[in-house]
Amino acid sequence: MRLHRLTVTAFGPFAGTEQVDFDRLADTGLFLLRGATGAGKSSVLDAVCFALFGEVPGARKGNPLRSDHAAPDLLTEVRLELTLGGRRLEVTRSPEQRRPKRRGTGWTVEKAATLLREAVADPAGGPAVWRALSKSHQEAGEEIRQLVGMSRDQFCQVVLLPQGDFARFLRADSRQRAELLGRLFDTRRFELLERWLAEQRQQQEAAVRGGRQQLRDLAARAEEAAGPLAEPAAQWLPAEDGPAAGSAELTGAVLGWAAMLRVGAAEQLAVAASALAGAELAHGSAQRRRQHAAGLADRQRRHREAALSTAALAEQAAALAGEHDRLAAAQAAVGVESLLRLRAGAAAAALAAADQERSRRAALAADSALRAAPAAELAEAEHRLRAELGRLEAARADEQRQARLTADRAELAREQAGAEELAEEAQDWLVDYAGRHKDLAEEQAAARAAEARVEQLDLRRAQLTDRLTAAGRRDALRAEITGAERSVLDLRGLAQEARARTLDLQERRLAGMAAELAEQLRPGEACRVCGSAEHPAPARPAGTPVTAADERRAREAQRQAEAEQGTAEAALTALRVQEAAAAGSAGGRDAGELAAELAEVEQGRAVALRAADGLGQLGQRIEQLAQEQQTRQRRLREAGERTAALAARMQALTAESEELATRIAAARGDAPSVAARAGALAAQAQAVAAAQTAAQTAAGAADRLAEAERELHAAALSAGFEHAGAAAAAVLPAAERGALRARLERLQAELAAAEARLADPELIAAAAEPPVDQEMAQQALVRATERLRRAAAEESAAQERCLALARLGGRLAELAAGLAPALERYGRISRLAGLVAGAPADNALRMRLESYVLAARLEQVAAAASDRLVKMSGGRYTLVHSDGLVSGNKRSGLSLRVVDAWTGSERDTATLSGGESFFASLALALGLADVVTDEAGGMPLDTLFIDEGFGSLDEHTLEEVMDVLDGLRERDRAVGIVSHVADLRSRIPSQLLVRKHRHGSTLRLAGREDA
Repeated sequence: MRLHRLTVTAFGPFAGTEQVDFDRLADTGLFLLRGATGAGKSSVLDAVCFALFGEVPGARKGNPLRSDHAAPDLLTEVRLELTLGGRRLEVTRSPEQRRPKRRGTGWTVEKAATLLREAVADPAGGPAVWRALSKSHQEAGEEIRQLVGMSRDQFCQVVLLPQGDFARFLRADSRQRAELLGRLFDTRRFELLERWLAEQRQQQEAAVRGGRQQLRDLAARAEEAAGPLAEPAAQWLPAEDGPAAGSAELTGAVLGWAAMLRVGAAEQLAVAASALAGAELAHGSAQRRRQHAAGLADRQRRHREAALSTAALAEQAAALAGEHDRLAAAQAAVGVESLLRLRAGAAAAALAAADQERSRRAALAADSALRAAPAAELAEAEHRLRAELGRLEAARADEQRQARLTADRAELAREQAGAEELAEEAQDWLVDYAGRHKDLAEEQAAARAAEARVEQLDLRRAQLTDRLTAAGRRDALRAEITGAERSVLDLRGLAQEARARTLDLQERRLAGMAAELAEQLRPGEACRVCGSAEHPAPARPAGTPVTAADERRAREAQRQAEAEQGTAEAALTALRVQEAAAAGSAGGRDAGELAAELAEVEQGRAVALRAADGLGQLGQRIEQLAQEQQTRQRRLREAGERTAALAARMQALTAESEELATRIAAARGDAPSVAARAGALAAQAQAVAAAQTAAQTAAGAADRLAEAERELHAAALSAGFEHAGAAAAAVLPAAERGALRARLERLQAELAAAEARLADPELIAAAAEPPVDQEMAQQALVRATERLRRAAAEESAAQERCLALARLGGRLAELAAGLAPALERYGRISRLAGLVAGAPADNALRMRLESYVLAARLEQVAAAASDRLVKMSGGRYTLVHSDGLVSGNKRSGLSLRVVDAWTGSERDTATLSGGESFFASLALALGLADVVTDEAGGMPLDTLFIDEGFGSLDEHTLEEVMDVLDGLRERDRAVGIVSHVADLRSRIPSQLLVRKHRHGSTLRLAGREDA
């Protein structure tokens, strides 16, 4: 994977559109990404990750993608051009964001968008053309993920090498290392396998325990079914409750005990069956005797009841003899009953009609002659009144039209007043327009001058700020130089003393060399100087002898002192160079003087900024004033035209109203209005019509009453009554008449039935028998029934006991046969689950399966990292993987150790110093990148980024680290370093500079001369 070009718009701290040409930037293989804190260096890496995966790295996932400095109508977008798997691709992404509406005011939401394109060769032989592959988030993301071969977490870990994470990884415990490695190498399938085995173990254990519990439950149920005389099951069941303990002994004992229960139950069933047969015979005999006694007693009771009922009914028939005559008279009056109701209705109607007529005539005027007039005269009077109402309809329409004209004239008067008021207001405003416009123009010119002044002061403030910073740095460096000069003098003296001591020891050793050689002489051995085997007078040392070890230690001390002197002098030279550069940047001015001038500039800038703040509002106010002038002029013109039109309309309405008033006065007469006169005539006509109708209705009702009286009299004589009053007295309601008839018929039927029952031969014969004692027969039947019930219950219980024991015995046999294989499966799965989960009883290293797989990956990472760590540390350190046991309950298998070649010892990575931890973590990150790349299918990573950490390295170690990074470059990789370290600016010529400003950050390619 190689990056070519990155374009960001309104993204993160970048307010506008910024481009990064990685082909030019990474031309030398190594480039530096630098800038002030918060300028947006990491945002460049965020943009790369967002373009590829649609998300920023996890640590910054919650940060907003859209720039707060961007213009509202500039949409956030990231475009990345890169090569993946030999294919030239371009990815363009924009997040969901708010933008101003294109029509009207307000905001709308712009949905997230993705576009994936590929450069393909032109068939005509021209330059490559871009062909769209997908606009779908899912399709484009899946295509990129397959080409990259890594997830977002893996990419962020191996391409955007985060040094802080690997420094923590270097000192982390096994659990924390497992979390990171598990995300990178996707070992979730091994974790799922562990969970599956644990679930299987739980299921098998539950099955075994369930089988044991079922065996105990069935034994308890068998004991309960066998009854209290059975031998208890507790003595056949062992006390221990382990899942696999004593299964064969338990099942054999329980099955034998169940067989004995079944034999005893069969014997009890035979005894109960014999007792049931005897009880059934005795119960049948007692039941027959009880039935005979009950039948005879019933017949004797019915004979007595029939005799009593016949006597009572005969008395009731004699008492009701007069009711037959009453029923006959009521039956004869049925034909007159309807005419009686008709006569009553006609009388009520005639009375009501007469009352209505009197009421309607009383409603007429008190002085009217119509109160006593006949119906025909009332009809003629109504006709005259209705004709007069018809003549008043036209006058009523004129009156309504005049009312509308009056309202229209009042509304026109109000509109005329309003139009005149608007014209006057517009005229007054236009008189003051010129003065207002002149004042706003003067304020706008002053604000523009203040804005120009702010820009000038911004430049001056930036210059003074840089000079003040340089002056502070210069003063600090001068203090450091003073201390460094004293240190150099001290170290120079120490180096001279060390040289003098070395020369002194050399001279003393040369002077005592004869004595040193004499100490090595042995009797009979040849001298290494003269060759003689005799040593008559060997030299004796004068004073304390000087050995070769003393001389070596002195030379080593001299070299160390001279090295410290050289280091101090080099540091002093560097400080003097930095002090000279800072002094040049400060322009030879004092820090206090620069601070005072900066404060003065800040104060002037604040004043100018306040004056320039209203520039935009002033422009808007001037534009609004011009628009208001046009509006006021248009209103003045429209008000004049409206006033003239309203005056003409008012004149026409006045003329029409005067003409209508003349016609209305003639029509209304003495009434206050035409409507009032018409209302009075309508009410009078309505009252006359009502009186005429009531008179006709009363006459008709009187005629119908006379007719009903004649018909009633004739019908009463025909029915056998002397007159209508006698017929009315004999009338009974239909319900009462029916009830009386039913009562008489029911009494007659009951008397005949009682006499029939009394004459029954069977009842007569039973009455001749002596009374029966039913209580004795009932008690004999109760005793026989109770004996039968007990015998049947005992037989049923014995039979149910045999069936239950047979059923439980079969289930016990089946359960015993199936329990043995379950125990075997449980033992096998339990041992396997414990081994995979790292249980101490089954796994000596307490290493889980997932940890075992990750340990193999960690061993590969440590080997790949050591290749670089050896070079970075000058051959001193290597990283090794350890699967030794750790303390406490922690799992082993993911430990890292560092081997120190100087001491030959192996120690914890937490003992490394800050600088050592940095290059160790860098080597670990690079090693992990190689292993993850191989794991992902060997996709070459041609562009890498290393984020911070170089500030903790000394000069020598920095050289070693840069050599390793040069080695990455030699493999055709582009390596980007994100750092603040000043030395890297002079070492790396190709640089991307991120500058932060008040209105957003910018990007540009820079060289060492921009440092």
